[in-house]
Amino acid sequence: MANDELAAFRERWKRELKTNKDQLVCAPSLPCDVPGQSGHKDLKNRYFEDLNNLNETHSPSKPEESCCTEDEEGDTGGGKAAAETEDQPEYVSIACSLLDGRTSPLLDRIQEERTRRKRQYHNMTDVCRASLQQQQQQPQRKIKKDEELLDQLIQDLNEVNDIPFFDVELPYELALKIFQYLNCTELGRCAQVSRAWRVLAEDSVLWFRMCTREGYHQDASVSDSPCWKSTLRDRRNSAKTVRSNWKNRVGSISQLQFELGKVLCDVSSCDNFVLAGYTSGDVRLWDTLHWDSAASYLKINSLTANSDPRPYVSHVQVNSTVAAAAYEDGCVDVWSTETGGEPIHHYQIPGRIQALALSPDSPILCSAAGPDIRLDRADDHGYWRTLCQARLPKTVESLVLVPGREQQSSLAALAAGEAVYLLDPREEEPRTLHSVYGHPVTCLDTSDSHVAFGVKRTGWAMHDGGNKIHVCSLETGKPVACVGDSVGDFTCINLRDSPPHLLVCGNKDRRVRVFDLRAGSSVASLYAHHLGVTSVQADDWKIVSGGGEGLVCVWEMRMGAKLWEMHNRHPVRHVHFNTSTLVTANIPDDKSPRGACITDDDLTAHRRHRGVICHYDFSEDALSQDHILPICRSDYTESTGYNYNIGLAVPYDRLSGSHPSH
Repeated sequence: MANDELAAFRERWKRELKTNKDQLVCAPSLPCDVPGQSGHKDLKNRYFEDLNNLNETHSPSKPEESCCTEDEEGDTGGGKAAAETEDQPEYVSIACSLLDGRTSPLLDRIQEERTRRKRQYHNMTDVCRASLQQQQQQPQRKIKKDEELLDQLIQDLNEVNDIPFFDVELPYELALKIFQYLNCTELGRCAQVSRAWRVLAEDSVLWFRMCTREGYHQDASVSDSPCWKSTLRDRRNSAKTVRSNWKNRVGSISQLQFELGKVLCDVSSCDNFVLAGYTSGDVRLWDTLHWDSAASYLKINSLTANSDPRPYVSHVQVNSTVAAAAYEDGCVDVWSTETGGEPIHHYQIPGRIQALALSPDSPILCSAAGPDIRLDRADDHGYWRTLCQARLPKTVESLVLVPGREQQSSLAALAAGEAVYLLDPREEEPRTLHSVYGHPVTCLDTSDSHVAFGVKRTGWAMHDGGNKIHVCSLETGKPVACVGDSVGDFTCINLRDSPPHLLVCGNKDRRVRVFDLRAGSSVASLYAHHLGVTSVQADDWKIVSGGGEGLVCVWEMRMGAKLWEMHNRHPVRHVHFNTSTLVTANIPDDKSPRGACITDDDLTAHRRHRGVICHYDFSEDALSQDHILPICRSDYTESTGYNYNIGLAVPYDRLSGSHPSH
């Protein structure tokens, strides 16, 4: 029964499909009907009616009469079969395939696609096989030839696809102008683009400017090095090694001593020069770059030399070209660091010299005796002349020359009592920057654009935040910042060597502080010196401080951690460092200690009273034989006690007074 019903349904579907084909062929000739819509709708309705009434009837219904006339059918003739195959919809062909008993109407198409892909695969295999045979027959090409082919490919791409390479689109000079704004990492990436870009990225001018920008070889020219890129890499590696040596205290230490000088009075250092003055009136100059050469003996003026007793050296100052020393009798001597020997300039001021300052980058000297101030400068021919003389209401206690004014007029900052002044030779009188009655100035320092000074507050002012540090502009004279909130007095300030917008200072409350001048707040507060901080200096990553107990501490600024420390007898009065060296000076407060008579035969007996100058070298070659201390190089053959060469001929004898001390 089911098979008969299925056969009847299939027969009826074929007749309906045939009727639908005739309507699709003849539909364009019937302008009164909507093409294709009524036939499809009737077909769909009849399809579902037949499905509902399939069990009730077994005979197919009569087909509708075609709207096409017999004449029109005759006109189509033999083209009807072609029209059926070409113009019939796709669903009609699929239905016919299903009625014919095919399981997959798309089988032919799938087979054609498989055949096409198989043919394409064989073609590609033949091409690859031919290419491999050709490569095996040809000799292996060199790497240089491959690079030429790669360059040719890039050139072809540049011409075809218009890739904007600078060597094609722009002149070399203009491309070099653009590349100068890139850093090392960006230049390295550009060098990987093409050969032309690599030539641009490795240009010597770019790397020379980068070297000078980072502070290396400031006085060099482009022709001084064959490869500035390698030079910069070596300098960076060296700087990394030096920083590691600083942190781990790897290097050498030397003690600069002058036994005939009695007690150390003052020390100054700049670059590779170290200058020291003694109570004997002698002045000694060391060049730390040439340890083989003996230290320069600077002769003092005849007036001071003939005095009996000879006056002490009260202050010393040194820069890269000249060295200066002031004595207790008011005399001032100036020497050349290249020649030494006799003074090249000498003058005397009535009274004792209270302050002495030397410009770090030019031959400008300023001295103060009581309230009197004198400013001297050397011209281009080496002749010294006095620029100006002035007198303040009170005694000058501290004096600093403003750096970086070689092409401008000299400028000095002075602190006298409760006031801070600016001395300009072009003005008739010193200009007052700050003056508050009853609030004395305790310390002073300047940079090329600002002056900073510590103010001690007394009375009711202590309830308004305690002691402060004021920062004023040198150009306008107006206050820029006011930082600090401490009960103790500020004893030292370092503004000249500090990083931009930072100020480092020391206080009697045993702390080293770092202030941000932009925010007016404290960045770091370090506690180490139980007798107060006496000297301090900082750079972009470390701080070196000295205390009244003789301790020198090295700090890491970002972490606020102490890296290491060294101790010597007497307060630390001088701390100065550069990239790879550190100079510290422990200067005793008592210049006439008991039992320190210079006529004694055994000079080492009083070494503990004289003070000490230490020179630390953290450079890469600091561990060479030339940098080892004399005590470590001693052969112990001398019986004298000088230079720590303690005689050990009788090793078990106890030599009284020969024990080296700090």
